[in-house]
Amino acid sequence: MTARPGNAHQARLLTLLRDGGPNSRAQLGDQVDLSRSKLAVEVDRLLETGLVVADGLAASRGGRRSHNIRLNPGLRFLGVDIGATSVDVAVTNAELETLGHINQPMDVREGPVAVFEQVLAMAAKLKASGLAEGFDGAGIGVPGPVRFPEGIPVAPPIMPGWDGFPVREALSQELGCPVMVDNDVNLMAMGEQHAGVARTVADFLCVKIGTGIGCGIVVGGEVYRGTTGSAGDIGHIQAVSDGRPCACGNRGCLEAHFSGAALARDATEAAQQGLSAELASRLETNGGLTAVDVAAAAAAGDATALDLIREGGNHTGQVIAGLVSFFNPGLVVIGGGVTGLGHTLLAAIRTQVYRQSLPLATGNLPIVLGELGPVAGVIGAARLISDHLFSPA
Repeated sequence: MTARPGNAHQARLLTLLRDGGPNSRAQLGDQVDLSRSKLAVEVDRLLETGLVVADGLAASRGGRRSHNIRLNPGLRFLGVDIGATSVDVAVTNAELETLGHINQPMDVREGPVAVFEQVLAMAAKLKASGLAEGFDGAGIGVPGPVRFPEGIPVAPPIMPGWDGFPVREALSQELGCPVMVDNDVNLMAMGEQHAGVARTVADFLCVKIGTGIGCGIVVGGEVYRGTTGSAGDIGHIQAVSDGRPCACGNRGCLEAHFSGAALARDATEAAQQGLSAELASRLETNGGLTAVDVAAAAAAGDATALDLIREGGNHTGQVIAGLVSFFNPGLVVIGGGVTGLGHTLLAAIRTQVYRQSLPLATGNLPIVLGELGPVAGVIGAARLISDHLFSPA
């Protein structure tokens, strides 16, 4: 895709068509502050660029029927969500509908060269399946702080070898299209905002609990990244005074006490100490434990597994309670791999938030699990690049 909208009016029309699907000129006119003649000019200019195409006649509203227009159905975006232990790659159309999605295990500690070889192979597999001849743009999420304007990870605690790596530049050259890079939690928030549980909320927090813990902050419908791109790094807020050492170099961080890695470590210790026959059996069978094992043990009624989940939920809820008192969001979304722990975790988080935050902030505050699961990040990645491409050059 070489064309970009020529002004803010065209950008607004593209966004409306992306988020609402095909629409008539008349209905678009109801949503933008343009005269009928000015709207016709802007739509015709977009048709000339090839970004939008005619899509038949609209339903009659009395008088002459209007033509529907839609985003070019041939546009393709690549969404890539890199986690600590796996990677998701998807192809979407311009309306951000997922056309194909692949998930594979992957260790982000292998470094950017190895990880991107795998990402490019997955993208090539999706192209070979006939979903795309090429990509008009790509959005990439990584599990660490990102200097957003340059698309460069900065001192990510769980990503050795990634500090300063030019992700955007390198992948743009490989893919032959524009690339945007962001923190993976921001993309999860954008995915839930576009197609998930946060569709109707302008101000919300999206907490991702996986190998690490982070928070996407959405204010007035826009992701807030902070001055340098590190906003929402709540995994390194102190949850326990003088607690466990953390990978960041501090002690007592939330991430050190409750995350996928911390939960696996605590479950292994409990199994080795004979505190849980269920976890001990799984440890012997699998040779190691993960959050999935803890969730299964809890579902089987194992008291130790349930206690581990509740304790982690309490720590997380304490941190979120402080965020709620400070930010006063309209919604808190809990996502990430550890959400397989389900409603035991959610109940513990809710209890702490509702107990510790002011009633004015929590009186009408839903705290819910995300709807999209692993697809949230790749939809958010596609949304990220479309926001960029659908803005004036």
